[in-house]
Amino acid sequence: MNVLTIQNLSKSFGKQKIIDGLSMSVPEGSVFGFIGKNGAGKTTTMKMVLGLLQPDSGSIFVCNEPVRFGQTKTNQYIGYLPDVPEFYNYMTPINYLTLCGKVIGLSKTEITQQGQELLTLVGLDGVTKQIGGFSRGMKQRLGIAQALLTKPRLLICDEPTSALDPAGRKEILDILRKISSTTTVLFSTHILSDVERICDHAAFLNDGKIAVCGTLAEIKSLHDHDSLLLEFSTDNELRIFREQEAVKPLLPNSEGTNREIIIHSRNMEKVQHSLFLVFAETGLCPVKMEIMEPSLESLFLEVTK
Repeated sequence: MNVLTIQNLSKSFGKQKIIDGLSMSVPEGSVFGFIGKNGAGKTTTMKMVLGLLQPDSGSIFVCNEPVRFGQTKTNQYIGYLPDVPEFYNYMTPINYLTLCGKVIGLSKTEITQQGQELLTLVGLDGVTKQIGGFSRGMKQRLGIAQALLTKPRLLICDEPTSALDPAGRKEILDILRKISSTTTVLFSTHILSDVERICDHAAFLNDGKIAVCGTLAEIKSLHDHDSLLLEFSTDNELRIFREQEAVKPLLPNSEGTNREIIIHSRNMEKVQHSLFLVFAETGLCPVKMEIMEPSLESLFLEVTK
């Protein structure tokens, strides 16, 4: 079952078309990375999913129920973490969750139990400091706890790690991975390493449309070439390697610095055969030779050319 389905969604602001016939599905139980450059329309899409922005055309379904602009019935299934969550700075974490629990109609018992469980989950258990003194990472963690208070089937996070340091990013990603056993996670990002770290599904947004969508394995299988990394012990060995006649045809599809070279080819078996002959004839011996798995970064650059 898909917890979120978007069909032929379009949205323009004035003469500028931001979303143009976007279609994608988020399977229940997945950690889904919504990838796009800054300004690509990721936040616009999420606002339409939340019913906060009216599409020009297209349809959105959350848990098989249609999303209606201005009518938030489907938001009962959704928890939302904006890119910059706002809080009452004079409150403590438990005070804030207690207030949110009262607003959504939870009982005192539910507020106490779920509030404690969620603060423990996000690493804020026992923190009595006022939220105004929190770091950006602590606020993001509290935002996740608040978004999970209703036990949503879908958690939507808008650029949750974009302004965090490496330690803060790791904390947020670890939390998102942990909750994925009970809640489907959709998060937008332009940080591709975050997607590779925790996602099992992803979609590339480009020119207002989904350029590629599927499991990470499916997406990587679309890569139109393999890559071979060679590292030599000295710059001179790499220079000699580059000068070989059998190697020269491979250089236009290569990149590298210092003692390393990465060769791209659609027929890596043939390339390896040629290189082994070169090594045998010249006596060159690379200190490292590795077939490189395509990265999301290289794939994204490929589909957004």
